[in-house]
Amino acid sequence: MANDRIQALQAMVAQNPSDSFSRYGLAMAYGAEGQWEKAIDEFRSLLSINPNYAAAYYHAGQALEKLARTDEARQIYEQGIETTTRLGDLHTRSELQAALDLL
Repeated sequence: MANDRIQALQAMVAQNPSDSFSRYGLAMAYGAEGQWEKAIDEFRSLLSINPNYAAAYYHAGQALEKLARTDEARQIYEQGIETTTRLGDLHTRSELQAALDLL
């Protein structure tokens, strides 16, 4: 079942590589399956296409933490804080700050 979802999302990304929503969904599906490296790769691809996709910073940081890549998680949280501050997204900014404070 999960593999079907991942395959469907992979097909959507292949059809439209710049679709942020499909990339985010694929990254989240990889994470749900514990495929952290693949999730991180998708989050990074998403953020290179759409650096304003605020939720991706939080979930990428969480995935990096799962792999004990604390320095990288800190960096992505800080980038997310900068982005959400600029965008005025105070809710996501506070979540990113809380995650950073826990490192």
